[in-house]
Amino acid sequence: MGTTLAEKVWADHLVRKGSDGAPDLLYIDLMLMHEVTSPQAFEGLRLAGRKPRHLDQLIATEDHNTPTVDIDRPNPDKTSALQLSTLEKNCKEFGVRLHPLGDADQGIVHAFAPILGLTQPGMTIVCGDSHTSTHGAFGALAFGIGTSEVEHVMATQTLSLKPFKTMAINVNGTLPADATAKDVILAIIAKIGTGGGQGHVIEYRGEAIRNMTMDERMTVCNMSIEAGARAGMIAPDETTFEYLKGRPHAPEGELWDQAVAYWKTLKTDDDAVFDKVVDIDASEIGPFVTWGTNPGQGLPITANVPVPEDIADATKRAAAERALKYMDLKPGTPIKSIPVDTVFIGSCTNGRIDDLRAAAAIMKGHHKAKSIHRVLVVPASSRVRLQAEQEGLDRIFKDFGAEWRNAGCSMCLGMNPDKLVPGERSISTSNRNFEGRQGKGSRTHLASPQVAAATAIRGTISSPADL
Repeated sequence: MGTTLAEKVWADHLVRKGSDGAPDLLYIDLMLMHEVTSPQAFEGLRLAGRKPRHLDQLIATEDHNTPTVDIDRPNPDKTSALQLSTLEKNCKEFGVRLHPLGDADQGIVHAFAPILGLTQPGMTIVCGDSHTSTHGAFGALAFGIGTSEVEHVMATQTLSLKPFKTMAINVNGTLPADATAKDVILAIIAKIGTGGGQGHVIEYRGEAIRNMTMDERMTVCNMSIEAGARAGMIAPDETTFEYLKGRPHAPEGELWDQAVAYWKTLKTDDDAVFDKVVDIDASEIGPFVTWGTNPGQGLPITANVPVPEDIADATKRAAAERALKYMDLKPGTPIKSIPVDTVFIGSCTNGRIDDLRAAAAIMKGHHKAKSIHRVLVVPASSRVRLQAEQEGLDRIFKDFGAEWRNAGCSMCLGMNPDKLVPGERSISTSNRNFEGRQGKGSRTHLASPQVAAATAIRGTISSPADL
């Protein structure tokens, strides 16, 4: 019997096969680190008198707690300032490469690594952050780990794991012109639920996936975790190779040829069997928006907010009732009539150059609606920011009335100054719409950069077709 992409990468990194129910021991090629989940790991090494086993396979950046304005001034939040300074001290003490605020390669941990060519097909990549699944877009087996596991990888460059189950999601056919990668993953999560991929590595397949750019593929894999999956993967192809060639950490010359030859073997065999298979008709996908308090509570933008009484399943009905109460929405309300206070374009889901170009193309020649309090555009990395400025995108955003910020996680989560106030409603290109995710009492609707931009123009949730 053939093997899947995930199984091939796993086998290539197997240090020791577990027996009698024990986990396997897996070699880790790259660990990414940031200020939130690393302090305890560094302290564990310090107390044990250990040093990192392979410094060249560890790299850190500052992203979660970082301000996106006035980055050269003291951080006004004492807790955030302490976490950032602690990371800087730890990296200096242990010799770990760090890209801090102000560095040209600083950015969200899942954005700066692909740009530098650190993320490559067939690698095992971990980070103390759930959205490590982003790197699976390159055919890497990438997943988030806990703090104790971060320490274990630092000390041994290995990790004990039981093999994951495998799942294929086939997005068949061609996407309509108004459908984006964000719409695809929101539609998938709405279909299979936030627990639909639990315990599985999802491999995204099909024509619609193969036609995506690397930025788009990263968006899809990024939100695999929101479907409960351990990781998401896409088989590498010529699109992958073209993206990586010439990047700072990509192989060169003969080594490049050898790498590509290996990367081309990283595909699921025709006779491989997945534990679970889901088929999606790409032609039926359009702009998608969440209405509730988890990424699975989403609908086409043309739909109405659900009526709980119409939901047969008691658990889902209760969840809908709670979500509508928190979101302050009346059952049956047309999604397009929902007014928004704040628009956020950014995050490791949709803060890449493709995303900024798409938003700028819609905003150009327009100005934000008077009812919109603020529009934040936050590039996912400093390199993306520099590229956007070279292309003049920053001027389009500023002319529109948006705030052009420095790179960071920003309003994706309430861990830095970019927060919503209680009761404030946002449309956000990020990945989570949990209660309080963007600040205490905040209300979040997830959408694509295109929908976010159109909403900023009209003031209510809108698609570009509504302009």
